[in-house]
Amino acid sequence: MNSPFKRIIFVLAFLLLANGHFSSAMADEDDNEDRGEHQSRQRKNSEENDHGSDHGNLGIVNNPTYVENCGACHFAYQPGLLPSGSWKKLLGGLSDHFGEAVELDPESKTVISEYLRTNAAESSSAETSRKIKKSIGNQTPLQITEISYIRNKHKEIKPEVLKRKSIGSLSNCAACHIGAERGDYDDDTVKIPN
Repeated sequence: MNSPFKRIIFVLAFLLLANGHFSSAMADEDDNEDRGEHQSRQRKNSEENDHGSDHGNLGIVNNPTYVENCGACHFAYQPGLLPSGSWKKLLGGLSDHFGEAVELDPESKTVISEYLRTNAAESSSAETSRKIKKSIGNQTPLQITEISYIRNKHKEIKPEVLKRKSIGSLSNCAACHIGAERGDYDDDTVKIPN
């Protein structure tokens, strides 16, 4: 009785210890999986946030006066696409704004001028704005399409594609950049229309 009883107790003790050790190991594994999923979510959220208006993305044009007056005739370009000197020149030459006479009341002109100045390429932390500013140096281009960085980004697009009715010209950003109104000009979101 002594020997079989000892064996049973030994086997039971072994099974209990093994089960406790196994459960503990599984709990650690679950914690590691949870931690890995959490870290993966954090990385994904960080990457999404890094693509926001502070980094890659230029953000939404959020000035109603600018949208109402400028966006009535053409796409309301994000201020970060040009330096403040360019915006100043554009607003100073409204009597011949690319062949059109544009009239703004003094109050609207002041509001728009301040909005463009404070959000221009040199004031923006968006990656696109930094690249634009670097590519133009001290130049003050009047057109976004004159900027070497912008031209280089579009160099593989054939002129006949840009002349399609659905596009018109390189200045019609929103024709191909489906996220343009949100300030998202990422290559991965481009859809060139027929």
